[in-house]
Amino acid sequence: MLIGLVGAILVIRMFKISTKRAYEKPSKSDGYRILVDRLWPRGVSKDDAQIDYWAKDIAPSNDLRVWFGHKPELFKEFSNKYIDELKHNPTAEDFLKIIKDKPKITLIYGAKDTNINQAQVLLKYLNAIL
Repeated sequence: MLIGLVGAILVIRMFKISTKRAYEKPSKSDGYRILVDRLWPRGVSKDDAQIDYWAKDIAPSNDLRVWFGHKPELFKEFSNKYIDELKHNPTAEDFLKIIKDKPKITLIYGAKDTNINQAQVLLKYLNAIL
């Protein structure tokens, strides 16, 4: 007899999200590859990128992207503005439905800086809400 948990089932879902530049070679360990840029990365063919889903509607708005311009001194403010956009983005719910059953997701981005980019902000946001 189970003490205190008769009939109850505890389900723990394993979920891993990582990030990777679009210019890095895809690997099987990437899992479900999602491009999180509004624009397709320059010089990367669709075959080489092996993208499973292009989430351009979840990417920062064009105005925010242009304003940020990948300037490190603007990253904190950019992060706050992008998270605010995500919270009010009507496509965010659809995005979450697409990724909910994927055990491994890699957010693909084109930025040169591996630490200061929208994929890092989205990763932090997803880890906080999932």
